[in-house]
Parts: sequence; structure tokens; C-alpha cells
Amino acid sequence: MKKIGFVGTGVMGQHMIRNLMKQGYEVSVFTRTKEKAEPLLDEGAIWKGSVAEVARVSEAVITIVGFPSDVEEVYFGAEGIIENASKGTFFIDMTTSSPELAAEIASKAKSNGQVAWDAPVSGSDVFAEAGKLAIMVGGEEASFHHVRPILEAMGENVVLQGPAGAGQHTKMSNQIAIASTMMGVVEAITYAEKAGLDPAIVMESIEHGAAGSFSLSKLGKKMIAEDFAPGFYVKHFIKDMDIAIASADRLELFTPGLRLAKELFEGLKENGGENDGTQALYKYYKWKTEGLV
Repeated sequence: MKKIGFVGTGVMGQHMIRNLMKQGYEVSVFTRTKEKAEPLLDEGAIWKGSVAEVARVSEAVITIVGFPSDVEEVYFGAEGIIENASKGTFFIDMTTSSPELAAEIASKAKSNGQVAWDAPVSGSDVFAEAGKLAIMVGGEEASFHHVRPILEAMGENVVLQGPAGAGQHTKMSNQIAIASTMMGVVEAITYAEKAGLDPAIVMESIEHGAAGSFSLSKLGKKMIAEDFAPGFYVKHFIKDMDIAIASADRLELFTPGLRLAKELFEGLKENGGENDGTQALYKYYKWKTEGLV
């Protein structure tokens, strides 16, 4: 397979497309705002005017859009991917979405002679640019070898977790872990500041001990520098936590850390932070400490 369709050229998608082109894939793209795709078109990506057009010319279609409702829109209906792609086409949805929706897409694709995998990713835009994303896959094992090379062009840790929906369940585990970790990182930094320490020097010690994590080493440094540019949007993390809470409720699972994290990120969103990176939770803690919210 060399003809790849790609729907969604956001913060993550643009880097993923570049890595596919570096590996020799012909990539046709569609996104709602063509201007956002212009740099990719200048580099060799092929513009298509609709999701349906992308589906018609591709051997495999990759999607990474914002919300589950966006996933439904691009896959279902007369102008959607499933109805317009040929039999035998592979679909890879890399959006963080619901496990139930992933299973529905896989079922409808199978009835149409196609194969679909859910393959959400973990890692910031830095990992996407370097082609080092962790990719969690759910779907058919028998034909997985056909799409593995495509995924390995974008990530270095590609794991088939189980049947359709398993990739999304794995991503929920990932987001649950991050939710509580982000609270800990912010509290550690704000505590160090309140105690009169230089948080950058504190970081030199604690990031190499048991507290070490990507959130601490990478996002913690951005917090200290007050760099809140999005590698991953607050609004998208809230969406992920909503999905995780809904899934946890169906599993009758107790998740107090996840629920508290969502409450705090909602507070950040309500005070204008929805388009910041998730490290902007630091701002909300500062506002709360200073009585500003």
C-alpha cells in the first residue's frame, strides 16, 4: 500500500503526515480549513475537497479529528468514509474516541468488505514530529501486518491490544494515569515556589528520582517557563476524561483522581484556558492560590 488518505491536519496530524511522506507514502489530505493544510501541500501532500474524495482514492484512510461526533461524521453517512471507500480498504482511526464507537465502525466496515482499527496515540507534538508516538491498536489481528508498517512510520511503540475498541480502552488507561500525574506535577512545582525554592533547581533533583515522568520533565519545565502553547489542548483532554469517566461508569469503577482532575481542568476552561496546552493547569492552581478564581 502506498496511497494513504488522511483526514485531520491538526497539531498532531501535520507531523504524522510528514512522517508518512518521508517513508514514501502518497498522502491525500482533507481538513475543514484548507489553509491549515497549505504547508503540507507545499511539501507534497495532495489536497482533496471532501472526506468522500479522500476515501475514493486511498488504499488506507487515517483519521485524527477532535471529538467522537467528528469521528461519526467522517465515517458514517452518504458522504462518509465507509460508503465511499472501495472494498478491501483499511481504516485507521487515531482519534481518542469511545471504545463503543470504535467497535461500531469496525462492524460497519466489515459488513462493507473493509477493515477498521482504532489506534489512538500517546505523546505530544514533539513525539509526533519525531515519529516516536506510542500507538495503541484495537482490531482484527489476521490482517494487522498490512497496516503495521504505516503505523510504524508514525510511532515506535505499536501494540495490538485486542479486538476493536481495545485501543481506545488502552488510551483511557493512559489518560487516567496522566490526569492524576498532572495534578501532582502542578502541586509539586507550586509547593516548591511557595517554599521559596527555585523550581527549576528542584526539578533537577526530583525528575531523576521516583517522581520522574514525561509530565514532570517536559510539561513541568513548560510550566516554570510559563509556556502554555498547546502540544495537546485542554479542551481535548477534557473530552478524553469525559470518555474515560463514561467508560469507568459502565465498568462500575471508582475513579476519584480522574474526576477531580476533570473538575480542575473544567475550571481552567471556564477561565479562558480551553485552547491552552494541558500544562496550563499550573495557571489555574496559581489563580486558586491567589484567590483570583
